Formats: sequence, structure tokens, C-alpha cells
Amino acid sequence: MIKRNAKILMSALLLLGGSNMALQAKQWTLGDCVNYALANNISLRKSVVNYQSAQETLLQSKSALLPSLSASTSQNVTYNPWPERGSYMIAGDKVQTNVDKTYYNGSYGINASWTVWNGNRNHNQVKLDQLSVDEARLDSATTANSIQEQIAQLFVQILYSKDAVAVNKATLEASKANEARGKEFVKVGSMSKADLAQLTAQRAQDEYAVVQAESSLREYKRQLKQLLQITSEEEFDVTVPTTTDAMALAAVPSVSSVYESALANRPEIQRAATAIKASDLQLKIAKAGKMPTVSLSAGLNSNTTSMSNNNWGTQLKNNFAFGGGVTLSVPLFDNRQTKTAVNRAILERQSNELDLRDKQTTLYSTIENYWLQAVNNQAQYRSAKVSTESAQTSYNLLQEQFKQNLKNVIELMNGKNALLKAQQAELQAKYLAILNQDMLKFYQNGTLKQ
Repeated sequence: MIKRNAKILMSALLLLGGSNMALQAKQWTLGDCVNYALANNISLRKSVVNYQSAQETLLQSKSALLPSLSASTSQNVTYNPWPERGSYMIAGDKVQTNVDKTYYNGSYGINASWTVWNGNRNHNQVKLDQLSVDEARLDSATTANSIQEQIAQLFVQILYSKDAVAVNKATLEASKANEARGKEFVKVGSMSKADLAQLTAQRAQDEYAVVQAESSLREYKRQLKQLLQITSEEEFDVTVPTTTDAMALAAVPSVSSVYESALANRPEIQRAATAIKASDLQLKIAKAGKMPTVSLSAGLNSNTTSMSNNNWGTQLKNNFAFGGGVTLSVPLFDNRQTKTAVNRAILERQSNELDLRDKQTTLYSTIENYWLQAVNNQAQYRSAKVSTESAQTSYNLLQEQFKQNLKNVIELMNGKNALLKAQQAELQAKYLAILNQDMLKFYQNGTLKQ
């Protein structure tokens, strides 16, 4: 599954700029945020560059298995102002007896070389570079998962903050109504100005609570925009999905079932396992340093000179030569380079094994934390619903009694505060229960619920 998801991710990222679908929309769904981030987040785009770079390295190592071919030519002019009489000059493979003060030499060649065998280092290097490509792909998938996880958390925080703003505004309206009622009581002499001042202070406090809630909402939106790499000043808002009690109280999968599935599909686990395979190949390459190298070479060569009376074409023909050879190179003493490389490869493998175990432990801990949060928030949500209903009933009764001047200001404010805390606790427990369940499913099947 992870390979399929990674291919989809790569396709989306390689088509950057093809769609700015959500920029023109003022209401963003969770799916819009995820899709836009996969195409525009800078960290993801950098991971694609690394992936493409790894592919280029792989192509180069594959090409190194083939023979190399090069063509060369050299053209030289020499001035010898005082040549010795009867001197001789070697031009190419020919001895020229006629030496001029100024003479010209030209050489032409085509040469090929091929490493036949070098302890299988070149073939293992291809395999190692292929693993590097896989690692780069898995790094991209890991980054994509991390981005999606952050988006989901911020999205839920925004939803909670929006509801919190609504709750605080409703509470403010109730405070304004209580303050207005208090002013009427003061006029008829059934309430003191001190009690009215408390109602006014409560109204001001509720206004401040609304400001704080709206500020928190704007901050979470800013963080989400930053994650999406959005710099537009256009108003940013999210679509509020339908949330039900059934969603918050759905059955929570077990830690073990989620963990077993996550071990098979999480890219960070596959990345760590791939690093161990890469260490094995690095060890083979290091050990190949003790082995001999066999290479073939061949060349076609000719030369020309102004010291010959023959024309250029005739000289090329007369001086044409070709040949080939085999070279065997046997390492005898390399100042401990091979032994050091082998030991480092062994230590690197041990480090990668520990890294895999660390990632497995971190994965289990993360899943267990989401599970605990889901279970705890479900229990808190059940309790908070009962508390909210009780606090609402109590506050409604207090309001009626206050209107009839049967309850004082302190009792009314205490009832209102209890209701506000109960409503906020219910909202928070509900959204966190849904979020943690969605995160467990995300770790279990690799797909974020949208």
C-alpha cells in the first residue's frame, strides 16, 4: 500500500503548479487541505528533489557497468630556432631526419576501457543506489504522513475553537441579558448597585473570553496556512463537517491490531529496514577492496607531422595503429583502508538495527498514546454530556429565579460558569475523541479520513 501511496504522492508533487484548486475557495475541507499540502508544502517539494537526485545517481551507477569510450586529438606547433645539424626528431613512431625550425605535430585517438570484474563492487553499487532511491521515496512518504497528521490536528483544533467561540458568544449574550435585567432591578430598588457591578464585570469578562477564543481560532488558522504554504491575504476558513455522538463513541481498535498493521505500512519503519539492507551492501562493497580488479582497454591511434613529405591522409594511414590490453590489479597493502571500511560498515549496520528498534518503540508509544487519549476522551465525553445537561437545567432554573429576584447575582454567575465549563469540556472531549480515533485508523491503514 505504501508504494502505491508513494507513487500517488510523487505524481502529485511532480505536477506542481497544475492546480491551485483551493486558493479561490473560502471554505476548506480536510481533504482540500491535505491535497493542497501534498502539492505545495516546501518540505515535500524538497523531498521530491532528493528523490530525483537519487534517481540520477542510480542511472550513473548503472552506466558505470558499460565500457567507457573517448576520442582525443592533440595539435602542437614547435619553434626551434637553433636546430643541430644532422639531428633527429621522433614524430609519432617515426624518426624524421629533416628537422625544420618550425614544425607541427598532430595526434588522433579513440580509446575504450571496461572494468570486467572488481569484486562485484560495481554491481553492488547499483543495488545500493537503488536502495537509496527507495529510501528517498520512503522519506517523502514519511514527510507526507507527518504533514497530514499535523493538518488533522490543526483542523480539529480549528473546529473546536469555532465551537468554543460560539459557546462563549452565547454565554456573552446571556450575560448581557442578565446585566440588562439587573439594571431594571436597580431602577425599582430590588438590587444593589454593587450586585449590578458584578453583573457588568461578568459581562466584560465574557467579552474578553470571546476575544480570547477568537484569537485562538485565528492562531490555529495561521498555523494551518503556514503548513499549507499559503501567503495570500484572502480570508481563510474551514468547512465544519458533521460530527455525531456515534463518531465520538465508536469502538476504539486495540493497540496491538493498529501496531501490527502500522509495522507493515508505515514508511518510517520501511525506511529503517531499507537502511539495514543498504548496510549489508556497503559491507560487501567494503570487503571487495581486498579483491583484484580486471579491466580491458583498447585504442585506435594515428598522427601527422609537418616534417613528413607525405600528405595528411597518407600520414594518417601510414601511422594508423590499434591495440588492446588486459590489466590485473591486485591490492597488497592499502594502509588499512579496506579493514577500516569493513569495520565501519559493520558498525553502521548495528546503528541502523538500533534505529529500527527505536522507531518501532516510538511507533508503539505513539499508537498507545492515541489509544489512551481516545478511550479517555470517550469517557470524558460521556461524563461531560451528563454534566452539561445538568448544568443547563440548573442554569435555566437559576435564570428564571433570578428574573423573579429569588436568586442573587453570585448564585447566577456560579451557575453560568459551571455551564460554560461543562459545555467547553464536552466540546473538547468530543473533538479529541474523534481526532484520536481518526489517528488510530490513519496509522492502521495509511489513509486519513476526510
